[in-house]
Amino acid sequence: MCFKYGVNELSFDLAMFATAIGAGLLGSLIGLGGGIIITPALVLFFHVDIRYAMGAALASVIATSSGAAAAYLRDGVSNMRIGLFLSIATTMGAVGGALMMKETNPAVLSLIFGFALLVTAGLSLRKNKDSVGLELPIDPVAAKLRLDDALPTSAGPQSYHVQHVGWGFLVMVVAGMLSGLLGIGSGAFKVLGMDQIMRIPFKVTTTTSNFMIGVTAAASIGIYLKNGYLDPVLVFPVALGVLVGAFFGARLLPVVPVALLKFIFLAAIAVIGIQMILRGFNIAAA
Repeated sequence: MCFKYGVNELSFDLAMFATAIGAGLLGSLIGLGGGIIITPALVLFFHVDIRYAMGAALASVIATSSGAAAAYLRDGVSNMRIGLFLSIATTMGAVGGALMMKETNPAVLSLIFGFALLVTAGLSLRKNKDSVGLELPIDPVAAKLRLDDALPTSAGPQSYHVQHVGWGFLVMVVAGMLSGLLGIGSGAFKVLGMDQIMRIPFKVTTTTSNFMIGVTAAASIGIYLKNGYLDPVLVFPVALGVLVGAFFGARLLPVVPVALLKFIFLAAIAVIGIQMILRGFNIAAA
């Protein structure tokens, strides 16, 4: 049994579904996705084994990414050449991370997850400066791979030039490894690599990252399945709930005061991260 919870299966599924809706709703409103919330919620509140929780979170990441990526691609914001190229890096990292997950002690996973939450919260507080319209030089590698593109704006298409492709590729390997190891989309780390290192416009970064997290999760979820860490009792309500929550979050985005919500949400992530770290120390000491 992957969880210890004193209710019958139907009650457990309903509780999971409601929790996942909240995770998907909040995650979509600030652009981090529901996967980063659902894993600690399952572990801390429902006493689910962390490996099963990460497997369910990966399934939810695939569901939400697949739905949103199509809309962003239709609007012409996502850069598919960048997404496919960097997905090579994240896929390699994700497979390696998933293989490491199998051999990693649950206490260590809790510690790593807690620290990853704190880093994610810190990265999400950064001020983002868009590179659209900046006179950046043409990177020879980016030009060879035809990664440069134009972003649709109200003033017409504005071109941008991708920078430091090699360093960005290495950051994506690390982001993919964290995704496979912890069962998260690691969108904050992908955005860091594309925005701060590769100097891709922020709108392109976030939408392309959304596409990539689904590809990354799909690369590692097979290893979770092979090792028996995908429990239908968890996967179905969690994936469906996060998808429903993300749908309503997208509808509420224009009317919700996102700045206040983001502050509350990131404060909650920091608290949960500390709880996961303490849990890891407690498991290790047991």
